[in-house]
Amino acid sequence: MKKTIALTHPKLQPARLVDSIKYDIKKYLNRERRKSLPVGMDYWTFDCRFGASVDVAEKIFTSEINKHIDAAVAQELESFYVEILARACKHKPRELGFDIDEADEG
Repeated sequence: MKKTIALTHPKLQPARLVDSIKYDIKKYLNRERRKSLPVGMDYWTFDCRFGASVDVAEKIFTSEINKHIDAAVAQELESFYVEILARACKHKPRELGFDIDEADEG
């Protein structure tokens, strides 16, 4: 999803428009997570960018999207750019930094 979203609408109140935008983004994320994973992959991760325009968009975490939308509304921007790209990943095995016998002693 690469989209420039307007924060103004002739008929909708700004608060309802923001709720609608957040809902559409959440719906997109859930739809992408439901897709079948390629062989050998464990989970979907998302590469996200957010900004007032495409040129100034910065990398953010998925969990920060709503905060950035609220900040854009507080700054009274007319529109913002959001980019969410799904990527399949595989978990890395955990490396234990200590021996199990050492953990029991101390």
